[in-house]
Amino acid sequence: MATDTTPTPAPARSPQRVRWWRRPWIAPLAIVTALFLATSLPRYVGLDPAQSLVPTDRGPAFYPALVTHIFTGSIMLSAAVLQLWPWLRAHHPRVHRWSGRVYVASAIPTAIAALIVAQFPSAGVAQQVANTMMGILLLTFTLLGYRAVRQRRFADHREWMIRSTALAFSIVTNRFSSTFLVAVYVPGALTDPSIQFGAPEIEGAAIASAWVSFVVNLLFAEWWIHRKPKKRARVQRGR
Repeated sequence: MATDTTPTPAPARSPQRVRWWRRPWIAPLAIVTALFLATSLPRYVGLDPAQSLVPTDRGPAFYPALVTHIFTGSIMLSAAVLQLWPWLRAHHPRVHRWSGRVYVASAIPTAIAALIVAQFPSAGVAQQVANTMMGILLLTFTLLGYRAVRQRRFADHREWMIRSTALAFSIVTNRFSSTFLVAVYVPGALTDPSIQFGAPEIEGAAIASAWVSFVVNLLFAEWWIHRKPKKRARVQRGR
């Protein structure tokens, strides 16, 4: 009796589910963003210039632009956290698309308001140039990312939005870099109440932080975009 020797095809493997601990950065990012908003936003909810973290006596356009930048920026950062959450993108693509629309709709006025605020620097022209450049790049990258997704160029969309998000979080980075640089430039400034924001002693720290906060983030974004995942690199080396 003939025997059927045709091998039985192996069952198709379902895509391996990525566990949450494979993306350990999303929870800390969400926590840092929430803490940043919780400590910054309440000062501006009452629209009282006296509660501002920065001096507001810089012309009639400064405070309205600052408040707009902070309010729309808070929405932008919250939407950015959702955009960067791989689980949400994989399991709820409709929510991902809507949070992306919210991100773009809030990032555009945030960048425009930042351009206005940048024209009233506390530390001179160098800080003005840094903040203006950051605002222009944030607006440009966001619009390029939006255009790419409308044209269904999803790879380009991903790259432009990574750059945009990196710049969006430069305000959070600035909070850490400014504290560190003030301590470097003016030892003891963090514990001396006589040294106020905008004092000549810390202008150098403010200028350095304005550049560091977005340049470092942008460099990290470029590394993230062009890096080779370990698995792909192993496959390529094995060929």
